Amino acid sequence: MAAFPLTRLRRLRQTNELRSLVRETKLSIDQFIYPLFISETVKKSTPISAMPGIFQWPLSSVTQEAERIYKLGIPAVLLFGIPKVKNAEGKQAYAKTGIIQKAIRLIKKKVPELLIITDVCLCEYTDHGHCGVIDKKGYVKNDESLPLLARMALSHVEAGADMVAPSDMMDGRVGAIRKLLDTNGYTNIPIMAYSAKYASGFYGPFREAAQSTPQSGDRKSYQMDPANVQEALREVEQDIREGADIIMVKPALAYLDVIRQVKEKYNVPLAAYNVSGEFSMVKAAAQNGWIDEERIAMEILTGIKRAGADIIISYFAPQVAEWLRK
Repeated sequence: MAAFPLTRLRRLRQTNELRSLVRETKLSIDQFIYPLFISETVKKSTPISAMPGIFQWPLSSVTQEAERIYKLGIPAVLLFGIPKVKNAEGKQAYAKTGIIQKAIRLIKKKVPELLIITDVCLCEYTDHGHCGVIDKKGYVKNDESLPLLARMALSHVEAGADMVAPSDMMDGRVGAIRKLLDTNGYTNIPIMAYSAKYASGFYGPFREAAQSTPQSGDRKSYQMDPANVQEALREVEQDIREGADIIMVKPALAYLDVIRQVKEKYNVPLAAYNVSGEFSMVKAAAQNGWIDEERIAMEILTGIKRAGADIIISYFAPQVAEWLRK
């Protein structure tokens, strides 16, 4: 068969309409999830200085933001909670009157069609800032953390969450959550597991947003080494075996090769988290006039989709909704 003439390929690229006809990778707003930070410590929407355009929301106005997001066509939000009181066991994470449990009920009442996904991790709720409980030496106790994470997930589902997303990276947490949900009759609630979550420098701005900086040490003992790919595949396989319905690679931009390998190896829905540092770098450069924000953001997000992500979690989601309408 004769090769398609390159001159004709170039001709197809001459107008936006023709380019769209032959475009191999397309973004759609129904592939996006938007993170929301809900805080007991603020009385009005409070800007996050390291993440331009992103806010901490009080319960009194979070439903207005949820309604705006749904009207933009974004199908789902990912909720992070910032409690007023923190302690060593992160008790507010699984309290029925916790900040996220209250937020779920309010949002579901106001915008019932919006899918609510909740982050399941103790870091925002513990006074030490780690993702599980710790011993006297500050080392995270994996097995002792699992029941607390499972209780947290169950409390979110009982409040009305549509999906839970464990991000703690404790070994066995997907299985513990699946077992407790099933035991309580929530067999149809899906789990989106942060399966390949790297110990990354790209999380910096998020620490301000979620007020979750570790008070001592770091998270390298339970998050992944950025140099490892085979480990990511093993982590993904373990989560699938334990009952994960959607798997995730986080961060996205520096790990496109991991996204590609995971997608090629496992036939399950794959999410990628376009994290705070990736977002803030683009915002900062755009504010300085060094780059075209829309063009760069859309190029990055298209690259994430092209690498194999089915779902993209991104702080750009509301802007993407507007850009795609042009």
